[in-house]
Amino acid sequence: MLAVLFPGQGSQYVGMGSDFYQKYDEIKKNFEIVDKALKYSLSEIILSGPDNKLKLTQNTQPAIMLIGVSIFNLLVKKNNLILNKIKFLAGHSLGEYTALVCAGSLSLEKAAYLLHERGKAMQEAVPAGEGAMTAILGMKIEEVEKEIALLNNDDGLCEIANDNTNGQVVVSGAKKNIDILNENLKKKKTRSIILPVSAPFHCSMMKSAAEKMKIKINDTNFLDPNPKIISNVTAKEENHSETIKSLLIKQITARVRWRESVNYMIQNDINKFIEIGPGKVLTGLVKKIDRNVNIESINSVSEVESYKI
Repeated sequence: MLAVLFPGQGSQYVGMGSDFYQKYDEIKKNFEIVDKALKYSLSEIILSGPDNKLKLTQNTQPAIMLIGVSIFNLLVKKNNLILNKIKFLAGHSLGEYTALVCAGSLSLEKAAYLLHERGKAMQEAVPAGEGAMTAILGMKIEEVEKEIALLNNDDGLCEIANDNTNGQVVVSGAKKNIDILNENLKKKKTRSIILPVSAPFHCSMMKSAAEKMKIKINDTNFLDPNPKIISNVTAKEENHSETIKSLLIKQITARVRWRESVNYMIQNDINKFIEIGPGKVLTGLVKKIDRNVNIESINSVSEVESYKI
């Protein structure tokens, strides 16, 4: 059985999707649809930069979604990637929106709008310099939780943001707490890397962003997805539109349970994964979760044209 995966923030780069844009009129149309929905040229930022504009969260999120949806649609149209051969769609954080568009739950226009607003809300939730995120390498999640518990953390501003693999856990929170955590890890000779992000995503500091997005998500019409979606919040399959809407709101402050999501899919008969979109981040994570799993990434014209189901 097959599952298709869509990447999250950090996979973007200037020029992503340019080979598709130049070759296929339907891809150009997708770019135009998103530009119209956002009322500015995201296309120009994606194709030509500058990089600092693409890295703005409100641009990054709809941009990655647009590339993933465009490649997926091409695979369905040109390479017989039939939806009923796919058991699950899953995306890392914003990638869940990409999955919802591909599953017919959400239109491309609405997804672009929601992700743009989501990016703005997340950016505005915490003043610049007050939050941070760090990736901890070589520790299991239970060990990271123990390290967090050692902090003087009365205000709760140090939390696990991403459970990516057994050896990669991302922690989010107040910069002062993240700095203390990194110092403690350094003393124990555990490697941690401060991430170049503009806000502490997927933690309780994003509460105001979740409140803003609650209104916008609830005002948006979703359909039940087909194939089923794996939720970042529950790490299991979901296919009821109202449940998915509530989970997308929770996702802003909740832990991304990627390791659990991949294991859930493997336990439910998935023996092949395809990553669709810019980069190969998820391909690397899945291989670390289970080295025996068959996974390939598709993010170029040549890979689309040579793909066989």
